[in-house]
Amino acid sequence: MAQVPQTFFDALAVRAWCGLALEALGRAREEIDAINVYPVADGDTGTNLYLTVESAAAAVEAVFEGHEAGAATGAGAAPGTGPTLADAARAMAHGAL
Repeated sequence: MAQVPQTFFDALAVRAWCGLALEALGRAREEIDAINVYPVADGDTGTNLYLTVESAAAAVEAVFEGHEAGAATGAGAAPGTGPTLADAARAMAHGAL
């Protein structure tokens, strides 16, 4: 029997995505800092993205551990690109958690 593709993110998918995104950003962080195309050329775009995903991943883990997850509001978003990424993650979470 063919598998039906999943058309939504469930909590486990969001958890996996956060972990994979954090690992990928950890590897690419310095390269993204060097490119630094958005929003201001201040050399920390990769770092801000990494810190934002790190905060989101911690919030997701807190949910799985049964703790309250205030960081799901974007409270840990780093300046610049961080809030933009937090908004995207928050939008995904509305359908996932």
